[in-house]
Amino acid sequence: MDLHMMNCELLATCSALGYLEGDTYHKEPDCLESVKDLIRYLRHEDETRDVRQQLGAAQILQSDLLPILTQHRQDKPLFDAVIRLMVNLTQPALLCFGSLPKEPSFRHHFLQVLTYLQAYKEAFASEKAFGVLSETLYELLQLGWEERQEEDNLLIERILLLVRNILHVPADLDQEKKIDDDASVHDQLLWAIHLSGLDDLLLFLASSSAEQQWSLHVLEIVSLMFRDQNPEQLAGIGQGRLAQERSADVAELEVLRQREMAEKKTRALQRGNRHSRFGGSYIVQGLKSIGERDLIFHKGLHNLRNYSSDLGKQPKKVPKRHQAARELSIQRRSALNVRLFLRDFCSEFLENCYNRLMGSVKDHLLREKAQQHDETYYMWALAFFMAFNRAASFRPGLVSETLSVRTFHFIEQNLTNYYEMMLTDRKEAASWARRMHLALKAYQELLATVNEMDLSPDEAVRESSRIIKNNIFYVMEYRELFLTLFRKFDERCQPRSFLRDLVETTHLFLKMLERFCRSRGNLVVQVLGSPTTEVWPEGDVFGSQDISPEEEIQLLKQILSAPLPRQQGPEECGTEEQEEEEEEEEEEEEELQVVQVSEKEFNFLDYLKRFACSTVVRAYVLLLRSYQQNSAHTNHCIVKMLHRLAHDLKMEALLFQLSVFCLFNRLLSDPAAGAYKELVTFAKYILGKFFALAAVNQKAFVELLFWKNTAVVREMTEGYGSLDDRSSSRRAPTWSPEEDARLRELYLAHKDVEGQDVVEAILAHLNTVPRTRKQIIHHLVQLGLADSVKDFQRKGTHIVLWTGDQELELQRLFEEFQDSDDVLGHIMKNITAKRSRARIVDKLLALGLVAERRELYKKRRKKLASSILPNGAESLKDFCQEDLEEEENLPEEDSEEDEEGSSEAEEVQGSLVLSTENLGQSLHQEGFSTPLLWLQHCLIRAADDREEDGCSQAVPLVPLTEENEEAMENEQFQQLLRKLGVRPPASEQETFWRIPAKLSPTQLRRVAASLNQPEEEQKLQPELQPEVPGEEGSDEEHCKEHRPQALRALLLTHKKKGLASPEEEDTVGKEQLKTAPKKRQLLDSDEEQEDEGRNRAPELAAPRIQKKKRFQIEDDEDD
Repeated sequence: MDLHMMNCELLATCSALGYLEGDTYHKEPDCLESVKDLIRYLRHEDETRDVRQQLGAAQILQSDLLPILTQHRQDKPLFDAVIRLMVNLTQPALLCFGSLPKEPSFRHHFLQVLTYLQAYKEAFASEKAFGVLSETLYELLQLGWEERQEEDNLLIERILLLVRNILHVPADLDQEKKIDDDASVHDQLLWAIHLSGLDDLLLFLASSSAEQQWSLHVLEIVSLMFRDQNPEQLAGIGQGRLAQERSADVAELEVLRQREMAEKKTRALQRGNRHSRFGGSYIVQGLKSIGERDLIFHKGLHNLRNYSSDLGKQPKKVPKRHQAARELSIQRRSALNVRLFLRDFCSEFLENCYNRLMGSVKDHLLREKAQQHDETYYMWALAFFMAFNRAASFRPGLVSETLSVRTFHFIEQNLTNYYEMMLTDRKEAASWARRMHLALKAYQELLATVNEMDLSPDEAVRESSRIIKNNIFYVMEYRELFLTLFRKFDERCQPRSFLRDLVETTHLFLKMLERFCRSRGNLVVQVLGSPTTEVWPEGDVFGSQDISPEEEIQLLKQILSAPLPRQQGPEECGTEEQEEEEEEEEEEEEELQVVQVSEKEFNFLDYLKRFACSTVVRAYVLLLRSYQQNSAHTNHCIVKMLHRLAHDLKMEALLFQLSVFCLFNRLLSDPAAGAYKELVTFAKYILGKFFALAAVNQKAFVELLFWKNTAVVREMTEGYGSLDDRSSSRRAPTWSPEEDARLRELYLAHKDVEGQDVVEAILAHLNTVPRTRKQIIHHLVQLGLADSVKDFQRKGTHIVLWTGDQELELQRLFEEFQDSDDVLGHIMKNITAKRSRARIVDKLLALGLVAERRELYKKRRKKLASSILPNGAESLKDFCQEDLEEEENLPEEDSEEDEEGSSEAEEVQGSLVLSTENLGQSLHQEGFSTPLLWLQHCLIRAADDREEDGCSQAVPLVPLTEENEEAMENEQFQQLLRKLGVRPPASEQETFWRIPAKLSPTQLRRVAASLNQPEEEQKLQPELQPEVPGEEGSDEEHCKEHRPQALRALLLTHKKKGLASPEEEDTVGKEQLKTAPKKRQLLDSDEEQEDEGRNRAPELAAPRIQKKKRFQIEDDEDD
């Protein structure tokens, strides 16, 4: 983009800044206003960042802004405005676009902005520009807090942001083409910072307790200064070449020399030939061509070794989403003078600033005063400076702020968080993987520092190391961290460098743990209780305690797929007592199912077995494939772990895989194999073990095609089927018919003996196959001799004991809430140790605080008289629903209480009829007669269904007409539903109101009868006769009584509206004949009223038929 392509207004604004004559810049009178206009233009640029691109193409920063900055520093308003504009122009491209654009057009704009930023960075690489910035910053820092204004603080922050932005610009490797020990643009920038004295000001800001607000800015700038440096190499500058570096260089040269000699030898053995046909043609036996014949090879024999069936084929393209992640961080050696300056800066930073600055940053992070992801700079600084301290002159006191168990916990917490976010946020998985790599490096350096403390001559330092190791080895999360990272390693998101650091960190952790176990003799660690083998250890029903995780998983799969015995009977629908008993059992199980953290003695080999899985082995093999690029230490870490699995655990078959053998073949045929003696020795060991096994097990060659787990490895070595035999031997023996009869006889003989445990008695007299207590209890339940496992609970078993403090707390809560409406509910809400309702009731009875369970019921409100008032001023609020909730919440443990509760419910139901009459009357007057009749019909239908089926289930009220839908949305109609006991939708998943399962058929009919129309009730419907307990034929008679009632009431309403049909009249007449012996007939006045309705029908029927829908009464009964 050229200058003449700029926007006219933008071009005019840039021209009004000034001009450069020689080395002197002459500013225009409107220079300040022009700078402000440019800031305004940048604020309103479009999503392609057009203004930023035009200013970059015009080189405004190089030709105008930098000269103004260096030559017109005395003009403070202009200087502040130029700093603001520079901060805006130099902000990272990722911040400008939000993220890396994926569309080609936006990607082009992104790369163009990045090019201009790299040009800005090169322009800033001068001592003059940083000299002005450092002088201004020095003057501002000289001011005390009482003299420093808000504008001064803003200017300090903008200067720090400008330095941060310039250092953040990535290097253009293709353009610079710099090698190691050469000065790159970044090195020139660092040297300009050093010459200007800005590095001293950064050290002052980091060490001053009065400038803590700039700690995050300083840490960010320092991290960008050292982003390409290696701390170990930086610490060794000025001390001559280290012996380790010299040996590494010699080894690298030796590898190159051996490869060159091997190539010369290969070329010497090749015979010269003019033509491939003159070399002859050969048949390769055992290698098939495209057809069924053997392959014909037309080249010399010396080329047969390099033959492959893939020659000439186009390689398959790998989609971008499946490609391996690329390395983003590149380390290089800077110029010598720059490295010397950086080494001195690191030494001073560790001496005077590290502990205070890291403490301040940690405080900002914990108090959430920092921006998002600022903790990454904290982790980078921790890893870099602790590595520098360890490599230079190890002094633990210089890094004491970050050398604690709290730091381990902080790093582990962030590492776990990054790992979870990488799995969930798939779009930003690469970013989360980079953050996770930083956390892993910090964790690795913490372990390396603690390991270095063991070698210290100071006894106090070694004791501190022992305490830290004891804590991190004890906690389970630190031990499980590496297993989790290996199992979820994804090379599409995580680069190869992450895997290398993970392997090296795991090697260090295992080495420290093994040495710590040997020195201690025994180590007690924290473990979680197993949900199967530790909760049910009797008879090894879920496997023994020492089985491997893979065997336990297979055992659980067998248990999951095993058919379970199920007793079907008429009680499948269930009753209220069974449901409440199951709910009480579930409450007790939830109380007992608490994750228990216990301690046990640590076994290093058992922990090592956790790594014996295919996912971990595949990750190690993946890194081993690049053995030529790996360092000697990385290859040693890989071989050491594989040797632990193969030799220490005797699981060589884990590596019996075809891709691993291909890698071993490449290694053994490498001309420079002499430089990898450890790898070659291990490869020969594994191959020898495989051929020894193949001589016994011919299927081993087929097993090469698959990755294997420990169970398959055991079957390969011990014989196929050995795992099934072992698992079957642990299963409980089956019960024979004779044993069933003996068990039934013993149970019937001892079940009524008081003071004796029936199961213990059965165990003492059962002279058959040894059985456990749990097996006998479960079999008694299967035989139908017992209803539940709870019937055989020993006294004190599965009961959480109450401590003295808990009993005092329960007594205090009871005295506090004993006058409330819901004593038990308030106690459960406020008690510290959460327990089930049944346990609290039992304890209250045991303490003598209550004499009987009735005292803990919710107190019912007796203010029913106000509900009968015509105005309904003080009606009861959902009293029927509260009664139903009490029935659900309180366990039915006494039959007497059930009878009393039911009688009390009958009283409430009787008063309910009185309270709903007035509410129903007002709804009739408002025109809700048809919805009330529909509701009455639904209640009667529900009562009939419950009598026929013998079980009670909640029935939804589904309105199928507009009239009924409007009624269901009416507040007064909903109030009536609540008074009748109809339950509203319990959650968002429910839509309709429901008739609860607790209402009996008798209660439903009484509620339905209370909805009759008040004007016609005395004329059309007989009085409701209360049910006498001893009367015969109660169920069928009620059904026959109330059905014609609803039909006659519905017919009367239809006649008033002109909707009655002859079929409906005939149906009502038949129903009247059926109930004639028990119900009084219609009065003459009723017939006259019906005749009047027929006479008025021709006048009123026509318009009403158009507005109202016809009702059809559907019956399920036999006609």
